[in-house]
Amino acid sequence: MSIHPSAIVSPLAVIHETAEIGPYCIIADEVTIGPRTRLMANIYCQGVTVIGEDNLFYPYSTVGVASQDKKYRGERAETHIGDGNTIREFVTIHRGTQGGGLVTRIGNGNLLMAYVHVAHDVLIGNHTTLANGVTFAGHVTIEDYANIGAHSGVHQFCRVGRHSIIGGYSVVVQDVLPFSNTVSDREIRVFGANRIGMERAGFANQTIEGIQTALRLLTRAGLNTTQAIERIQADLPETPELKELIEFIRASQRGVIKG
Repeated sequence: MSIHPSAIVSPLAVIHETAEIGPYCIIADEVTIGPRTRLMANIYCQGVTVIGEDNLFYPYSTVGVASQDKKYRGERAETHIGDGNTIREFVTIHRGTQGGGLVTRIGNGNLLMAYVHVAHDVLIGNHTTLANGVTFAGHVTIEDYANIGAHSGVHQFCRVGRHSIIGGYSVVVQDVLPFSNTVSDREIRVFGANRIGMERAGFANQTIEGIQTALRLLTRAGLNTTQAIERIQADLPETPELKELIEFIRASQRGVIKG
């Protein structure tokens, strides 16, 4: 394996022979690093941290460090990172806590741009794009293919639905609907379907139009949420995506953003 002479690697860490540990990295006892993962320089990995295959870490990231949650008492918690992720400069990823399932998890194929903060017990799916300075409070769930604009903040316990896009500098304090294009100014509101993102992902035009109509009923028809769901179910052909949208709303603990 390639470990730079200036790196400090615990003899108890498990490093795959094809991994690369660059200058001035520090790898603590219970860290596992998988095949072909590269830590370019100045990466600090601590705690029970499992990193998969083909990840690329740019300089000055911290992974698996203790939570900033004041309730954290040093309980044994974990950080899991999947395969094929790109972690840019100064990203901070904190381990889980007792109150959130004891694990922070990042899936596969994600891009975390510079200065992204992933707090304790955050669950990130696959193929998300998190732009510069995105900040997650604890217990946030980010579903697959979500795209979050620069310097946006997501409140604890919120969910961001899959294939949604959030505009830059947004403040998210409720769940973000899947497939939606959501932007926060003084007041956060939904601007309809994430049409471009859904087209790129290969969704049929009929599916996209159904989501667009459903979101219009939810946000601009003067209906409350229950009335909007009844209209969606009465007026639109059922698709897996519409079913997912309705189930997402019904499962929400904080309410969903409608504007």
